[in-house]
Amino acid sequence: MTFKAEYIWIDGTEPTAKLRSKTKIIAGSPAGLDALPIWGFDGSSTNQAEGHASDCVLKPVFTCPDPIRGGDDILVLCEVLNIDLTPHASNTRAALAEVEEKFAAQEPIFGIEQEYTFFKDGYPLGFPKGGFPAPQGGYYCGVGADEIFGRDVVEAHLENCLKAGLGISGINAEVMPGQWEFQVGPLAPLEVSDQLWVARWLLYRTAEDFDVAATLDPKPVKGDWNGAGAHTNFSTKAMREGYDAIITACESLGEGSKPLDHVKNYGAGIDDRLTGLHETAPWNEYSYGVSNRGASVRIPWQVEKDGKGYIEDRRPNANVDPYVVTRLLVDTCCSALEKAGQV
Repeated sequence: MTFKAEYIWIDGTEPTAKLRSKTKIIAGSPAGLDALPIWGFDGSSTNQAEGHASDCVLKPVFTCPDPIRGGDDILVLCEVLNIDLTPHASNTRAALAEVEEKFAAQEPIFGIEQEYTFFKDGYPLGFPKGGFPAPQGGYYCGVGADEIFGRDVVEAHLENCLKAGLGISGINAEVMPGQWEFQVGPLAPLEVSDQLWVARWLLYRTAEDFDVAATLDPKPVKGDWNGAGAHTNFSTKAMREGYDAIITACESLGEGSKPLDHVKNYGAGIDDRLTGLHETAPWNEYSYGVSNRGASVRIPWQVEKDGKGYIEDRRPNANVDPYVVTRLLVDTCCSALEKAGQV
């Protein structure tokens, strides 16, 4: 008896990493993460090694049922190691693991809103070739064949994520034709990041079957069209219990060099999206406010009303590395909360 294990990893392509995967046939039946073998690949073909020393190592870190192949087959998310089993330079997961462990007592959790855009034959799905559809207005959370494009792919992706046991919490059509969103969480930093990467892989793989491409480009169409982000909702135990911790977290993100430290790691092409228009704050200005989608960080109105809850960092691009954005938010906010004695 054998089963198929699809080993998935994040490559070294810059400025935005790509997902790669290959299939391993394993004897027996799935017996958990610890029973899965490490594997290898040609790093010279993934921008992770030179040809004269091309071997890289795949270490399984997360596994779930494979909803596409079914049966006993599984998906295996891996982190990339050097041959001495130290984290590869492209491995951003290892740094997050250290920060999560450091601040584990504060119980940080995340919900990430992944926006993306479908393309067909070089045009966003729903765009007429050589032209533009009607202006933004009726597409967001819309219904009807004149305003919604790609729902069959979206529903198939949602079903695949649920079959895989991922923490998907919702989907919706977005502001531009062919643009959609799914949400992952609330989950701990490593969990939400691992599952978002797998959900991205399932998005690309599901769209293959419909001959459609999905992109995380933060500004897929220039001009008067919304970009694509990965709004990141964050809280700690203290923030879920009191409003003072909410304000401390918001203030910490605006201190000193922190705004630029975060923004420069929030995805390539961020200055094309964070212009101050289309429900964004300028990339080089930090602000926060209640119910304000034009601020860098939004405090939802019900959080102010309840006096506790979470914040939404609206700056991350759709193409952000979730290991990086969660690490930065935990490190910045939890350090400030610890310093203020709000833990």
